[in-house]
Amino acid sequence: MVSTNKQITTVLGFDYGNKRIGLATGQTITNSASPRITINQIDGNPDWHAIDTEIQQWKPDALIVGMPYHIDGSENKMTVTVRHFCYELKKRFNLPVIEVNEALSSQHAEEILKENIKINKQNKHEIDRMAAAIIVQRWLDQQP
Repeated sequence: MVSTNKQITTVLGFDYGNKRIGLATGQTITNSASPRITINQIDGNPDWHAIDTEIQQWKPDALIVGMPYHIDGSENKMTVTVRHFCYELKKRFNLPVIEVNEALSSQHAEEILKENIKINKQNKHEIDRMAAAIIVQRWLDQQP
């Protein structure tokens, strides 16, 4: 848990992927998360300008990042990559970065979305946005 002197009311959440990063917002007052946008990676790197734009718009008190682990809790190749992303977020934006286990968030997002739309290559980015919202909601649900 990250400690901060400022009470957290608004968060911006990230579902990091090699091709896309899903973003979602969350509010502790309403205890709700909402899918926001999907940002494409540029040559394998986060689009920092797009992330900065979202941070400037939403002015979050903290950033929530889904941390990938195997089902048994052990780390995988993406864990190191996402840790580096967390480090860069903290360094660039000077906001608390809170890691949340993202296990099965993308699968859960796809199940939710399949109820309303057919998932294909053209709208696969919807899964990333929804997964980010699921990650944020997990964090919100753990708050007192």
